Amino acid sequence: MTENSDSLSYLKNQVVSFRDKRNWLMYHKPKDLAISILLEASELLELFQWRSEDEIEKLITKKEFIQHIAREMADILIYLLSLADVLNIDLGEAVIQKLRENDAKYPPEKVSGEKFKEILDRYLNL
Repeated sequence: MTENSDSLSYLKNQVVSFRDKRNWLMYHKPKDLAISILLEASELLELFQWRSEDEIEKLITKKEFIQHIAREMADILIYLLSLADVLNIDLGEAVIQKLRENDAKYPPEKVSGEKFKEILDRYLNL
């Protein structure tokens, strides 16, 4: 792991530096970055498409497959950090806030394990 590579701030600075050295800010409009996030997420999903759970379990033991996944995840994070930059969003704080909201919305004592599936089934009228 590179020094500070687990810090969102450090990673965002690296992404911004990469972008700015290439004069790409003009292309980094929120709509285009959001589309790019979805496109990269689709490429991640494609790695799993048409595979059974058993096939996936075998594939995730292979270094090459994990490296493909890591590259797609990195692409997603790069675009996400770029979007956070152009919208001046503190992504770390946004994650903490969203976890607080989810904690209130889904208290463990009410949604743990199979209870969550029961709630989902009621929500879907199943």
